[in-house]
Amino acid sequence: MRSSKIKKFVLSAVVAANCLAITPAMAAEVEQTSVWSRQQAEKVKLTEETTAPKIDLEFDLVAPDQWVWDTWPLQNRDGSLATVNGYRVAFALVAPRTLGWGERHTEARIGMFYSKNGKDWTYAGIPYDYDNAKGYMQWAGTSMIDEDGKVHLFYTATGDRENWDYNGWDKRAVQRLAKTTFDISADKNGVHLTNEGKHEIILEADGKHYETIEQADSPIITAFRDPFFLQDPNTGKEYIIFEGQAGSNRDFIKPENIGDEEYRKTHSVPAGAEKYNGNIGIAEVLDEDVSELKLLPPLLESIGTNHQMERPHVVVNGDNYYLFTISHTFTYAPGLTGPDGVYGFVGEGLFGDYKPMNESGLVIANPKENPYQAYSWMVLPDQQVISFINEPKDENGQVKFGGTFAPTLKIKLDGDTSEITKEGKHGEIKPFGANR
Repeated sequence: MRSSKIKKFVLSAVVAANCLAITPAMAAEVEQTSVWSRQQAEKVKLTEETTAPKIDLEFDLVAPDQWVWDTWPLQNRDGSLATVNGYRVAFALVAPRTLGWGERHTEARIGMFYSKNGKDWTYAGIPYDYDNAKGYMQWAGTSMIDEDGKVHLFYTATGDRENWDYNGWDKRAVQRLAKTTFDISADKNGVHLTNEGKHEIILEADGKHYETIEQADSPIITAFRDPFFLQDPNTGKEYIIFEGQAGSNRDFIKPENIGDEEYRKTHSVPAGAEKYNGNIGIAEVLDEDVSELKLLPPLLESIGTNHQMERPHVVVNGDNYYLFTISHTFTYAPGLTGPDGVYGFVGEGLFGDYKPMNESGLVIANPKENPYQAYSWMVLPDQQVISFINEPKDENGQVKFGGTFAPTLKIKLDGDTSEITKEGKHGEIKPFGANR
């Protein structure tokens, strides 16, 4: 890790040489790990501002033959939503509906969708050759199109093909971060990805900051997944952000993971809470092809609080950096609980001291009477929020499995608070930012 003193000296020299003012985002470039503590998580509760509307069970399927879940749009390198000859493009995890709902993860692939209006989507199939892909399963990631029109698809390579065993896959499936590339074109017949590049592993858990599968000691699956590409608009530097678990340097709960001194006097931590060791990891990109990266200490950790901080991503508004992640009720550590939802943290600068939004971190959750109706929310740069229909219940309490795009929500970010302001169409992604 770079010395913070050296960083501050270099930053001061650059500012002095160019007569620039130091912005909070620049000053917060010192690498540090923020904490989501038990004290903060105890404040999690549903409010009118954070409760999503109930989903109508009369929904259409975006791809009738496929289960569709974790979804993300094609973005430009700067994070804005890309358009290709007038088309919007999205990717999502897919699996045949001939599989059971619970089996879909074990045959997950990444499918492509395109739309002229950002509302009506056409499923274009799986754009890569599975025999070339890394991992037995390809799990969630992100995608961006660079200045030369090359699409970079980042994904999680899950499972070792050579030693695949269907039974018990959830505890033993190694997860690594991978990528490939494509050329992209669009015409009256739709969007096409061609010239598939080499699939390569770009990051693996180091065992120190990020737990390996061999180190895992939790009743819940360990994680090193969900790569998110970020170009910091205030510094120009590029990163991959991902979900991880604390490694060998953090197999215990620090006082700050519990709360402040007064809280610790009255709060006892249940046995086993230390096994819930989620974090949000980050690696610096060292080349334009995003193939060479340097692992850094985590941006945020939830040791003793929550085991999973899935699909982390960042939205930047001026000097405010919003770090979002999704999590489940069942992944909270013993003695804590909270809804399936998207959680947010705000700091000044990418490496700023992140504080939970709305005091607890909760930004969007399902309604109490339908706690699993949707999942895998992603907050887009214009504060639209996409997700998929998960397991909504009817009036008799019977589950209707979704596996399709959920209604898009709109949120308003105001400093360290937020509120849901609007519900849109299923899978709606309106254009914003630069066109391509």
